[in-house]
Amino acid sequence: MSVRAASGVFSLVLAVLASGCDFEPALDAEAVEIEARQVLEEEIGTEYQDLRLSLIADGLEQPWSIGFLPDGSLLVTERPGRLQLVVDGEVSEVGGLPEIHAQGQGGLLDVVPHPAYEQNGWIYLTYSKGDDDATVPALIRARLDGVQLVDVEDLFESNEHTSPGRHYGSRILFLDDGTLLMTIGDRGATPERAQDPHDHSGSVVRLSDDGSVPGDNPFAGNEDYAAEIFSYGHRNIQGIVQHPETGEIWATEHGPRGGDELNLIEPGVNYGWPTVSLGREYGTQEQWGESRRDPELQEPTFEFLPTISPSGLAVVTGSGFDSTWQGNLLAGGLRGERILRLVVEDREVVHAEELLGDELGRIRDVRQGPDGNIYIATGESEGGVYRIEPVD
Repeated sequence: MSVRAASGVFSLVLAVLASGCDFEPALDAEAVEIEARQVLEEEIGTEYQDLRLSLIADGLEQPWSIGFLPDGSLLVTERPGRLQLVVDGEVSEVGGLPEIHAQGQGGLLDVVPHPAYEQNGWIYLTYSKGDDDATVPALIRARLDGVQLVDVEDLFESNEHTSPGRHYGSRILFLDDGTLLMTIGDRGATPERAQDPHDHSGSVVRLSDDGSVPGDNPFAGNEDYAAEIFSYGHRNIQGIVQHPETGEIWATEHGPRGGDELNLIEPGVNYGWPTVSLGREYGTQEQWGESRRDPELQEPTFEFLPTISPSGLAVVTGSGFDSTWQGNLLAGGLRGERILRLVVEDREVVHAEELLGDELGRIRDVRQGPDGNIYIATGESEGGVYRIEPVD
């Protein structure tokens, strides 16, 4: 029996987590243990590291993001518009969310506690804001009081409303300098917007933690660009992480039919969508855009072949993992229903290994927890949260 089928048997309750940050939390040998409900596989062999797979929570409806709180409790967003808090195995729905327009790919999306959460209590969330006519990706922050969000603040919303349903991006990443990045998809209807420097669609924006624009943004003070833009020419980034040692910012991006990419995100850079793409038109199978490459535009670091519809991205730094895994990227796949372990040397992917192929279903989020283990959310109608950890 596959683990995906087995997880339906363990409908014990709901629950789940949402990883505090795409900012990788500091690893603490005394981090509060996150209890597993069920060990599903005691030993899964990989090229260099045997793994144990455990179920943390199931019965979740399209979980989108995992976030960790310092006391060992977990947050999870469910795309239809619910935030769940899990404390010692007990699941409670959190109230106080703004009105969320959940349609198509839109809904309640990322959740990331502030890196200084223990001092300020801020939790950051992204969601689709609007109505049946038009929506935008939006960012708020709030504090948690029991099972209620309080002190809710609107921080940012994309500057162009679009018909609801497609390409919201919406991953949050706190950087080492205390600012944050938020990914915004091209919104699907008119991909050319990703090349419009005044339009947030198809970009990564950089904000201070209060939603203001940092003065050192690459286009700050340039009237030809929206001041929030950090990079642009993106289709739909749903995985982003900063390597804690190199400081490199890595992102995984959905292509059209093919053309899924791993990109090294740098300030002020144009990543080419839709002028160039490695993908093809859905209907005609013809090359999307003018060409596959353009010397004036940034090429991807890596193309996922075959396509996996990437979502969720983590970097391995947990001390329990074999040295061959240290610094590797773990990229989740929705359509691919697997994780790819990517070995990166000198900004180049030199090796890839498939993990958990067809075991869990659609991988929506991949996070390294404060205990150094890897946590996974599956974006299924009956989804769950799982943990993989090294076997001693």
